[in-house]
Amino acid sequence: MEKLYFPVFIDMEDRTVLIVGAGKIALRRVRTLLHFSARIRVIAPDFCRELAELEESGKIRAEHRAYLSGDIQGAAFVIAATDSREVNRQIQEECRVKRIPVNVADDRALCDFYFPSVVMTDDAVIGIGSGGDAPGRTKEIRRKIEKALGESGWYES
Repeated sequence: MEKLYFPVFIDMEDRTVLIVGAGKIALRRVRTLLHFSARIRVIAPDFCRELAELEESGKIRAEHRAYLSGDIQGAAFVIAATDSREVNRQIQEECRVKRIPVNVADDRALCDFYFPSVVMTDDAVIGIGSGGDAPGRTKEIRRKIEKALGESGWYES
């Protein structure tokens, strides 16, 4: 493992998470975050169908436009998941200046944090991470935990 990341459990209730981009990666992140009562704001010109449905149901706040400098204001965390490396890097640079933790979907070297594979039951939340180095191994460990817990949990990778 190149760099070790400290696992932290954070109260996400009423914290705003800004997600820039509205494709498959953004959808996975939104689905995970919704379980933890985060306020989710998504900015993108075009939204995948599932995110549009979450907007219609009021589960996320959506802004149908391109990212603008300064959009990170008020965010506790930012996820840069656009299809543009340049925009993702701009977001990362702005976050560093403002000291806002950022996850850059297309460049793990720019990430302040990673999304773990999550197993959640009524009694526990388990996060499994490899620092981005071994996603296959992380999934294998998650499957073993799922098997041990049976059908009682919620799982997201």
